[in-house]
Amino acid sequence: MHSDGVDNNPVVALDGLRVLVTGGARGLGAAFVRALLQAGASVVFGDVLHEEGKALAASLAGEGRAITFLPLDLADPASIDRFVQQGAAQLGGVDALINNAAITHSGGKFADELSVDTWDAVMNVNVRGTWLMSTAALPYLRESSRGSIVNIASDTAMWGAPKLLAYVASKGAVISMTRSLAREFGAHNVTVNAIAPGLTEVEATAYVPAERHQYYLQGRALTRAQLPGDVTGPVLFLLSDAARFVTGQLLPVNGGFVMN
Repeated sequence: MHSDGVDNNPVVALDGLRVLVTGGARGLGAAFVRALLQAGASVVFGDVLHEEGKALAASLAGEGRAITFLPLDLADPASIDRFVQQGAAQLGGVDALINNAAITHSGGKFADELSVDTWDAVMNVNVRGTWLMSTAALPYLRESSRGSIVNIASDTAMWGAPKLLAYVASKGAVISMTRSLAREFGAHNVTVNAIAPGLTEVEATAYVPAERHQYYLQGRALTRAQLPGDVTGPVLFLLSDAARFVTGQLLPVNGGFVMN
């Protein structure tokens, strides 16, 4: 297992950008936090993993870096509102949002084995949580000249990964939501795009069977493991001034496993 550091991430200039990140305590979320700080952004990140979040923030503090951890539970609308309000106050406004937090829960079960409670839990966090985070941040984003949202989807929604139905359906909804939000938020000069990563080597994918990792490895045009730094670069680009006329788009980042 490779670390969650910014492995091969090209530096993108995001000086002064004020960014909210969900699910930032570990995995890809932590990689986004590190990459944002490296690019000159100020970051407030949230997670249900309080101890991990506080430890990450403490490890990254210093050298003039603006980094804050706040508790966040995407299953709780009040927690979402509180996170956005406190985050905006900490940053003095919000320029960008990375909707990264998600749960899987349905992994390893066929469609007819899923419970309604499992389905609802996944949808509440992955779909409803993304919607509520986006709308809660909008009043701040529309005050920014650099307003942008990047939703973290998944390439599983593009190829229909089996035994993962609730997660796949939720990420398909995030992709569709991205397009609709882009049209609505465009009136406020806020861009909304989605990244669809492939299977990335982080803690959250440690449970994935070895044969699934091998399936990805053999199916990619670029036949190597996918690392967090492979995803952070495209995300930073979409938050940068270079992407101000890009909105409503889905960018698969998976080494050519799925080609859009």
